[in-house]
Amino acid sequence: MTILMYQIPLGAWVDRFVDFLTANFAFIFDGAAILINWIVSGIASILAFAPALLLIAIFTALAWWTSRWPIGIFTGLGLLLIYNLGYWDGTILTLSLVLTAVFISIVIGVPIGIWSSQNNTVKNVLTPILDFMQTMPAFVYLIPAILFFGIGMVPGIIASVVFAMPPTIRLTNLGIRQVPDELVEASNAFGSTRWQKLKKVQLPLATPTIMAGINQSIMLALSMVVIASLVGAPGLGTDVYRAVTQIQVGTGFEAGLSIVILAIMLDRISQNLGRRNSKE
Repeated sequence: MTILMYQIPLGAWVDRFVDFLTANFAFIFDGAAILINWIVSGIASILAFAPALLLIAIFTALAWWTSRWPIGIFTGLGLLLIYNLGYWDGTILTLSLVLTAVFISIVIGVPIGIWSSQNNTVKNVLTPILDFMQTMPAFVYLIPAILFFGIGMVPGIIASVVFAMPPTIRLTNLGIRQVPDELVEASNAFGSTRWQKLKKVQLPLATPTIMAGINQSIMLALSMVVIASLVGAPGLGTDVYRAVTQIQVGTGFEAGLSIVILAIMLDRISQNLGRRNSKE
């Protein structure tokens, strides 16, 4: 016996909501697209302006300074291998997309995390939203991004920001909340305002935790930028996607290895930069 049940038209409601946003807020999406294109173009121009070998030397020195010498040697040899294999231009584009997505995630995520740490109501509202953002499959973010921004680089970055932002918000909130109560009470006893307490006590002590969140956002942004090649985002992801569709195992391995080298470099530099700042 079949039991008839009313089916909630959730998909239709979402479609109508997206149509409403597209029809009434197109000017906001166009402005965001122009701004994102400007940021990516600026970062890519700066990175492409320097000769490849000079940029490799800079990244090697940065890795050596923030981490131990083995990481510096790995960075130098890894980037030289990418350059030798002919994936340097794709690496620059991928790095530009990742840095743009992480920059937007920090600009939006850190203030929201600070706000959440100061207000329990905001925290309780944000928690299920962040859970939703982190558990939703990454490919799903590409669908509304395409509708709002079309095919190309911008929807890939928008999807990367949405996918990568939650760790920055969560760990900013967590880091500030983990500051010892004794230090907060001491700052209150000296008559500090909320801004002074946040700036001089809570944020400096929470910096390692905040940097850990940024580190996770970098890794998530890198993984999402590669997936975003499905909607026309440039970079190493395009080479991987082309290799998959044409069953070119060797090309796919080379492009994938380039992504792995870039991921390890960014992970170690951002991770150890946070530790270095906390020690200083």
